[in-house]
Amino acid sequence: MSSVADPRRWQALALVCVAFFMTVLDVSIVNVALPSIGRHLHFSETGLQWVITAYAITFGGFLLLGGRAADLLGRRRLFLVGVALFAAASLVCGLASSTGMLVAARAVQGFGAAIVSPATLSIITTTFEEGAERNKALGIWGAMGGSGAAAGVLFGGILTKYLGWQWIFFVNVPVGAFVLALAPRVVRESRAPGERQGFDLVGASSVTGGLALLVYAISKAPVDGWGDTTTIVLLIASAILLVFFVAWEARAQAPLMPLRIFRVRTLAGANIVGVLLGASVFANFFLLTLYVQNVLGFSALKTGLTFLATAGTTVIVAGASQALTTRLGPRPVMAAGLALNTGGLIWYAQIPVHGSYASDLLPGYLMVGFGLALAFIPVSIAALAGVGAGDAGLASGLINTSQQIGGAIGVAIASSVAVSRITHLLHTGDSQPAALTSGYAVAFWVIAGVSAAGVVTALTLIRSGSLAQVEADADLEAIDAFS
Repeated sequence: MSSVADPRRWQALALVCVAFFMTVLDVSIVNVALPSIGRHLHFSETGLQWVITAYAITFGGFLLLGGRAADLLGRRRLFLVGVALFAAASLVCGLASSTGMLVAARAVQGFGAAIVSPATLSIITTTFEEGAERNKALGIWGAMGGSGAAAGVLFGGILTKYLGWQWIFFVNVPVGAFVLALAPRVVRESRAPGERQGFDLVGASSVTGGLALLVYAISKAPVDGWGDTTTIVLLIASAILLVFFVAWEARAQAPLMPLRIFRVRTLAGANIVGVLLGASVFANFFLLTLYVQNVLGFSALKTGLTFLATAGTTVIVAGASQALTTRLGPRPVMAAGLALNTGGLIWYAQIPVHGSYASDLLPGYLMVGFGLALAFIPVSIAALAGVGAGDAGLASGLINTSQQIGGAIGVAIASSVAVSRITHLLHTGDSQPAALTSGYAVAFWVIAGVSAAGVVTALTLIRSGSLAQVEADADLEAIDAFS
């Protein structure tokens, strides 16, 4: 389709980016409000994690299904359904009067986000033709994703301080209503051309169940332990379901995820990088929030404000990242971004017990801000290179899934490493601030290693050359995959 034929494409982009930003925001906006939520609703220490875990399970578990459903049932239609679900669940979260009510509403909120996120990316892919305009649009989309996690901590601190924790959820309601009112006017409906076959229920059930169990297991592991029987059984069950899913998709007549898509080398490489990038970014914000509040003693508001440096830098650098990706290709820009992100994590690994924002944190915040802009945007562009309109939702759901699953794994690993180190030091007589600082520092080193692995992956699996050449090669690979 020609993007010239859609004069409202930039309005559509703005609208879907607002919705996408809202879903990314809600991954981290809860973090600084957790103490207030725990006190108000009388959560136990172990139960409080479910405010985050319930969202992560349904978000990560249903992303692939949401992306493919958008291809088959209509991208605008699914986008509207997802936004409506997300806004309604947000309202219930803010009104929650019990722990069960909040956790259940967070799960529904995650399900809505799993529909919205891939739909936004596939709408952009089908609204803008492959080339400079689409890259610019994906650059804006990537800036929203890259800055969303940092902005969530910022907005969470402000809203919790001045309006109460309920408003971290209530704020989504008017935003959702705004999107629902305008989307039918500016977003054009589209679906996979010529695809009307039956829905792959077996594939959808197995991959959703497998991903949900995986996120659940790795979210529980820091509390129960990686060697706990429950954790091991859940991981084995997840692996069985995911292996079954791959085997089923190889034989299904109308598969949910045609395995041929992984024959597009750039797409496959981008998804592996997406896992590693997601792991390092989510774990980074998780550890930083704990250090700033538990060691430096910052309030929720002050903690949120510290992340303004990262969020602002990401937005400012996004335009340059898109332009560089178009000119140089995704590989060098992606590798540079991941290298900067790795440098920021190594900087954080030097955190002292009595740290100062200006000298001990700000340089890291800035490095990570540059790194996120330079990494997220080329990853998003590479993940869609050579993908036809019929597979836009699938590819969108796939890269979102990679980043979310990576994020859940990263947070679980960081939490396990930090808790293990902190517990050991407290038992040997270290003070709590010293033990906490050392635990977070060791976890930062581990996550820096994950980010460094992303650099290596980008350099080895992403095609070199200009973006035009990368896209041309990906197009040929996609044609071969279909033939």
